[in-house]
Amino acid sequence: MALIEIARFQDLVEGDLALAFLRAHGIEAELEGRGHASIDPILQRALGVRVMAPEAQRAEALALLARARSGEFAMDEGDDLSPRDVPSHAAGGVLALATWAVGGFSGTSLPRRMKPVHWIGFVLVAALALTWLLQLPWRS
Repeated sequence: MALIEIARFQDLVEGDLALAFLRAHGIEAELEGRGHASIDPILQRALGVRVMAPEAQRAEALALLARARSGEFAMDEGDDLSPRDVPSHAAGGVLALATWAVGGFSGTSLPRRMKPVHWIGFVLVAALALTWLLQLPWRS
């Protein structure tokens, strides 16, 4: 049975999802490229993974994937997280900045080991981060 390419994905997870979807609908699909995608993630992005199916099922497989992309199979279940559980963009940035700023100074000897050039770089990065935070949408 000769297999032909039905779809190509840059991510192994997306390829697996498409494969499972097609198999659930009776398409005898296979995933090609799982080996290099599992071994080297860079190759996964460069080469992608291909969903392959028999040529006789090509039209049906393409139609199913097109229907899935259009949202026909989507369920209106909503998100698992309520809006109050999801941190805002600004809160995430402040948390990241705080973690970055404090994380490097958890030991007592690190500040003494930093040379003036390190302190200058630290101040410049902190100033850039602060500038970025002040330009976020929540400010307006």
